[in-house]
Amino acid sequence: MRYLFAMPAVLALLCAAYAGAEPAAEEPDVLTMMGHDSTVVPEEVLAEFEERYGARVRILLAGDAGSALNRAILAKGNPLADVLYGVDNAFLSRALEEGVFEAYEPAALAGIAPELRLDASGHATPIDFGDVCVNYDITWFDEAGLAPPQTLEDLANPAYADLLVVENPAASSPGLAFLLATIGRFGDPGYLDYWRELQNNGVRVAPDWETAYFAEFSGGTSAGDRPLVVSYGSSPPFEVIYAETPIEAPTTGVMVGNQSCFRQIEFAGILAGTPRRELAERWIDFMLETSFQASLPLNMFVFPVIADTPLAPEFERFLSIPERPAHVDPAAIAEHRERWIRQWREAMAQ
Repeated sequence: MRYLFAMPAVLALLCAAYAGAEPAAEEPDVLTMMGHDSTVVPEEVLAEFEERYGARVRILLAGDAGSALNRAILAKGNPLADVLYGVDNAFLSRALEEGVFEAYEPAALAGIAPELRLDASGHATPIDFGDVCVNYDITWFDEAGLAPPQTLEDLANPAYADLLVVENPAASSPGLAFLLATIGRFGDPGYLDYWRELQNNGVRVAPDWETAYFAEFSGGTSAGDRPLVVSYGSSPPFEVIYAETPIEAPTTGVMVGNQSCFRQIEFAGILAGTPRRELAERWIDFMLETSFQASLPLNMFVFPVIADTPLAPEFERFLSIPERPAHVDPAAIAEHRERWIRQWREAMAQ
């Protein structure tokens, strides 16, 4: 019985000890941004946001842009992240139709060129843009005594048989962008005839950009056997800036002939159902600030959407910018994208 009488005293001591204890340090809130595998945000840029808002930022890499969007759709309502970055103009309509984003229009949106603001509903914010083009291995063509191709038509020429690797447009963002370039150039259904010509000329289809560029392409630091690859107009500066052994000029070139490239615009949006809505808004705002925008060229090799953002000289020096990229109306992409992909798969037996 003495234990029962002692209990109130023990409880009183415990309460006194608890009252005098130091409060536990509050854990910082964590914002998660899901993006494609090429997403790179420098530590100093993350630190600026984290210090300003007392939060941490986690970057969740989720495969190619198409794969990242698929993951966001599958987790709709119970999102894996708070913000999704990297949905481009080829996949934008699908993201909007699936309702993966909550509406939010940052104040800086008004300063972005109208041709980059494709979402009138205010759910997706443009962050950057670049050109998807065919890259070629300069050394390979020099040694072969063959002039690099200049146009899409050239790629179907027997002189370039078994040289090209592309990405599957059903899963890959640059793959879909290149498919759209062929639609813009040859029309619908003319693009299917063109792809059958490429198939007869030995085109190879890779599942994603990383595989195509680093495993199949022969240029740069890659170890593949194909001297032509669908990549970006900004790939040559990447080679020079990040070369393990310094080089004076890139060893890859870019095919920028008539309507051979497709301009890709990448967007970010707040994922529906996030419990960190306010912090997600702050992050979207931050992505349009100078520090984030200025980091884009040398880390993801794309152009910032804020026009007066300073560009590093080494980025501008080796850029290849097409004067006349192929164009496909965004409304047509929204209406026909799935059919175009299905017909491509049937034509290519993919």
